[in-house]
Amino acid sequence: MADNVKPRVRVPKTAAKDEVVTIKTLISHQMESGQRKGKDGQIIPRSIINRFTVTFNGASVIDVQMEPAISTNPYFEFEARIPEAGEFVFTWYDDDGSVYEDKQSIALA
Repeated sequence: MADNVKPRVRVPKTAAKDEVVTIKTLISHQMESGQRKGKDGQIIPRSIINRFTVTFNGASVIDVQMEPAISTNPYFEFEARIPEAGEFVFTWYDDDGSVYEDKQSIALA
């Protein structure tokens, strides 16, 4: 597991039926590409978040594959239509096999 990895998600607490809301996510991660050399001259092994998924009440919303060119602390902002009250599940998959997850509920106003 990478050090100091922390997912952050911002989802509105409520929305009207079929309202389009903006969702913001960020995960703190060094995203080492595997192409840099350390102070000892050796290649630093690749360590990135390679996949990010979002589901709403079990239905897929986003499924993103990430490559070594992605920046440190990857940030995603997207819009989603809210048809009903429910729960978003945000999942990040790390090269080392670690999985980071956050859940956020949204209610109908």
